[in-house]
Amino acid sequence: MSMNTEEIWRLADAAKGPMIELSDRIWGMPELCYNEHRSCAEHTQALHAAGFRVTENLTGIPTAVMGEAGEGGPVIAILGEYDALPGLSQEAGVAEPKPLPGDGTGHGCGHNLLGSASMLAAIAVKDWLKANGIAGRVRYYGCPAEEGGAAKGFLVRDGAFDDVDMAICWHPSAFHGLNEPLSLANTRIDFTFTGRASHAAAAPHLGRSALDAVELMSVGVNYMREHMPSDARIHYAYLDAGGVAPNVVQPKATVRYLIRARDVTELNQLVARVRKISDGAALMTETKVETRVISAVSNLLGNKVLEEVMQRNLERLGPVPFDDLDRARAAEFQATLSAEDISSAWRRAGVQERKGVTLCDIVVPRDAKPEKMIGSTDVGDVSWKVPTVQARGATYAIGTPGHSWQLTGQGKLPAAHKGMVHVAKAMAGVAVDAFKDPATLQAAKDEHAARMAVQPYVCPLPEGAKPALGMSLAV
Repeated sequence: MSMNTEEIWRLADAAKGPMIELSDRIWGMPELCYNEHRSCAEHTQALHAAGFRVTENLTGIPTAVMGEAGEGGPVIAILGEYDALPGLSQEAGVAEPKPLPGDGTGHGCGHNLLGSASMLAAIAVKDWLKANGIAGRVRYYGCPAEEGGAAKGFLVRDGAFDDVDMAICWHPSAFHGLNEPLSLANTRIDFTFTGRASHAAAAPHLGRSALDAVELMSVGVNYMREHMPSDARIHYAYLDAGGVAPNVVQPKATVRYLIRARDVTELNQLVARVRKISDGAALMTETKVETRVISAVSNLLGNKVLEEVMQRNLERLGPVPFDDLDRARAAEFQATLSAEDISSAWRRAGVQERKGVTLCDIVVPRDAKPEKMIGSTDVGDVSWKVPTVQARGATYAIGTPGHSWQLTGQGKLPAAHKGMVHVAKAMAGVAVDAFKDPATLQAAKDEHAARMAVQPYVCPLPEGAKPALGMSLAV
């Protein structure tokens, strides 16, 4: 272990207090994507206080912010998030369902921790660059709307990463280890059908039901599910079912489809098929259909050079230093879970289950074989733009489902704070290794360039698409 590694850990520890407080404040102001005004303001204030040069309203997104420190040299980005989820409010530390009064939103994916740890890593790297007279710049990107809004895709498209050399990120998890570069490309599209209202009993023949069109579209998509790749996914939610009066033929209805696939090429093929189904539903019901693309993200692109650097830093750190009280509190939340919840978590991590273990006490080995149950992230678009690596930081009880009240309830526990600080040290270590060794950074960039030569990046957002500012977008 080098002196620089020990130094960056000390710098992270020195700055951790304000960042732990920041994560708790963000937990207390859970805001849905593109509406994170208070959370963004907190991050902006923290960046100013830490001495960063701050750019607000990044690429025209009011809740996106960037802080930069250092001079010359390569640019390393550390990505943070702070958006919440609907319906996951929960009293902190309480291991039974106990929603807080209010609008019901909650940090059910740990993004209050995500942004705070990333900023802590950026502060430590900033202080290390200054203390050692190293040429280079570190940037913290406060990225809104990961949960459904694809903000990073818009930031990439609009040039926010054009001069970045590499990017580092992480995500809260039950396990401590490398975040494998596996994710699905996806898009969210609203299909709005317009028909003709009429009296459902006295003049049914004069009506053209938009709700019928939505339901027929659902039937068509359900039949399509048998005939698409096994790891593709299609989900939907009714945004407007046409009203509450069954004696009125509904003249307007809107359904949102979330379509996922292995990569953007496969995604576009599935989207074309779903669009044909919507056209068919409109034809059958003599209605009209209009569409709006809300978001679109690419699948993650890995970088083996940076993954090896991240794994080395994780192993230098070792497991998160949880204590007996942390494990006892985690056991309270684990008691609310099923045996399958817990076994599934071990399988997804790719390590052998050990009964009675409540918090991760290992570093997941590089050769682990995780079960491939894959979600999506807008970090994918960053990874196609610049070499990118991610970690997982152990911050909650093994078995805790993502997007659950149990995860929200653990977001302010001491174990969450410990995991947050621990993974910040790993991210800072990766940045320091890249700054110290230009050959490693160049190798990562060469690997990325070679991948781009085979399959260049194509932004999945259609021309003219804009961030859905002011909307509440669920996953």
